[in-house]
Amino acid sequence: MGISFLPSPAFLGLLLFSFVTFSLHPKSAVAITRHYKLDVMLQNVTRLCHTKSMVTVNGKFPGPRIVAREGDRLLIKVVNHVQNNISIHWHGIRQLRSGWADGPAYITQCPIQTGQSYVYNYTIVGQRGTLWWHAHISWLRSTLHGPLIILPKLGTPYPFVKPYKEVPVIFGEWFNADPEAIISQALQTGGGPNVSDAYTINGLPGPLYNCSDKDTFKLRVKPGKTYLLRLINAALNDELFFSIANHTFTVVEADAVYVKPFDTKTLLIAPGQTTNVLLKTKPHRPNAKFFMTARPYVTGQGTFDNTTIAGILEYKESHKTIQSSHSTKKLPLFKPNLPPLNDTSFATNFTRKLRSLANAQFPANVPQKIDRQFFFTVGLGTHSCPQNQTCQGPNGTMFAASVNNVSFAMPTTALLQAHHFGQSKGVYTPDFPINPLTPFNYTGNPPNNTIVSNGTKLVVLPFNTTVELIMQDTSILGAESHPLHLHGFNFFVVGQGFGNFDPNKDPANFNLVDPIERNTVGVPSGGWVAIRFLADNPGVWFMHCHLEVHTSWGLKMAWIVLDGKLPNQKLLPPPADLPRC
Repeated sequence: MGISFLPSPAFLGLLLFSFVTFSLHPKSAVAITRHYKLDVMLQNVTRLCHTKSMVTVNGKFPGPRIVAREGDRLLIKVVNHVQNNISIHWHGIRQLRSGWADGPAYITQCPIQTGQSYVYNYTIVGQRGTLWWHAHISWLRSTLHGPLIILPKLGTPYPFVKPYKEVPVIFGEWFNADPEAIISQALQTGGGPNVSDAYTINGLPGPLYNCSDKDTFKLRVKPGKTYLLRLINAALNDELFFSIANHTFTVVEADAVYVKPFDTKTLLIAPGQTTNVLLKTKPHRPNAKFFMTARPYVTGQGTFDNTTIAGILEYKESHKTIQSSHSTKKLPLFKPNLPPLNDTSFATNFTRKLRSLANAQFPANVPQKIDRQFFFTVGLGTHSCPQNQTCQGPNGTMFAASVNNVSFAMPTTALLQAHHFGQSKGVYTPDFPINPLTPFNYTGNPPNNTIVSNGTKLVVLPFNTTVELIMQDTSILGAESHPLHLHGFNFFVVGQGFGNFDPNKDPANFNLVDPIERNTVGVPSGGWVAIRFLADNPGVWFMHCHLEVHTSWGLKMAWIVLDGKLPNQKLLPPPADLPRC
């Protein structure tokens, strides 16, 4: 005696209503809220035959990947189970009106203390591509980081060939010692910090390092397929060249913005930057394996980790090959040729190839009319050695770094709270110099006096101000490339060059049609870069060098963007669980 399951008219009506609602409101049906929980905890990890207890997320190094679609809302609960104060930054997310979720400690929030938690709550507006998340306090991002992958809206294709498979590739650094102890000692002595013991790909150092054959990242591919590699440079202090032997990349995206595709055998990626590349595998399985290697691009005078990280690209065997005899032979391993460590001409040529798509679907909305112009010098300097102390910086001083000769002093109250509640007194002053106070020959012979000033000074911008910023490297303690990251905004890189910026001649060569749009840009060694952005995001926004040692020495500053007049132009109020200092 079976039971009949014929749907009732009421049920059919509900089904029809749901279908119509979905059809009429596809966007509301598609954008969803995604929940993640990140437990910050200690974990024993072994690399280079060296085991140490280190701060991780969910016990993983690198941390877990976070995946969302454009338009989704993310609720990410971060719980702190360690003794360190913690904050997490969602690098490259615009955080429109949600500055409380941006993450840099003492800028937009007080850190999450031991035993406490905080829910980062933000919506992804008008962005898709590869970004990443990392700790934003002291040097904890050396172990606290992971991919943040934003897929296009459902039904929206990539503007390039659909890849067969997508693979995140994170470059990092491994320190046998505790990075927190390394920077703490460097700040006490005034000298340069010890460098890393190895580079890593997805947390693994690979076969060129002692005792690391088993800890090798292997990319196993099929012949005749297209793979999308999502490259992220999470290293603390090194820009990296990257190449795969006998293979070519097609660059299709930088900092989660599509670019005009171009082919290259080697690419350059600075700390903080992300680059998506298509890798087309060979049509037939070659009887060989291929090293994928990265090593630093170095411009400064200081010590650096001059080792090379290697992973292995290998082709999967078909059943036929497995049955044939030659599959058991040891395959030859090809190595790529990477540029010399100081190859600035390669770096320049590579960055010049990066252009926005600038088409109807993905326009490049470059500000054409500028409201405010700024000229910032960026570089190293010194602080005087405290009395009764011996310092290990240049000529017995302490290393420092600055923007317009101001070395940023971190406040003990979060700047965003102080600004939002009108309590800036004693926390910061709104008088950051918009030009160098003492002009000099920035890339020529350095001045005798290398001492920099100290302060917590900010620039205040009215809502919707269009900004042009020239960032000029200085040769005070040696010219050096500086990857500068701006929170809360993407910006257009409209020009770059070597020597001192010439305000009379250089702007004539600016690209205002299809410049690359990004969130982190390298200020060329001994040169300058020009960026433009629209200050359409109210809040307090950090800007700093993504070489962590320079940030620790003070190469950082912040912008305040005031609320606009309309309700949707104002910063939302702080969440109830915002951590307290």
